[in-house]
Amino acid sequence: MTRALAGAEVAAKIKGALPGAGVKGEGGTLWVEARDLFPVARYLKEEPGLAMDYLANLTAADYLDHFEVVYHFLSMQHNHSLVLKVRLEGRGELGVPSVTPLWKGADFQEREVYDLLGIAFSGHPNLKRILTWEGFPGHALRKDFV
Repeated sequence: MTRALAGAEVAAKIKGALPGAGVKGEGGTLWVEARDLFPVARYLKEEPGLAMDYLANLTAADYLDHFEVVYHFLSMQHNHSLVLKVRLEGRGELGVPSVTPLWKGADFQEREVYDLLGIAFSGHPNLKRILTWEGFPGHALRKDFV
């Protein structure tokens, strides 16, 4: 059975390896500041004790006053998992760094979040709509979409 890692345990490891990184653990979740997402994600993948080699899911949620980008990682080697979240305040231009250079499977998932919720992924190799057409007015899964 896959063991879920404690967010606080992983946050402590990251703070030791990446001083100044905006991370905190809360239950089974690791919260990361958007500016630190890529170096933290790279650490999660490359650190031998963590080895998060599989991105199982990438999605986002709209809470009216903020958005959350949610990542579900697995380590095939160690048979453990981790949920990572990035909180984005407001409703304007929102974005996080792309993790596609680390996990190729993030490609379509980032495009889907961009298309339906309007969250941009900087550094994505081909960030364009995937489910709606270019020129579609707005982002259909936003709570304020009319």
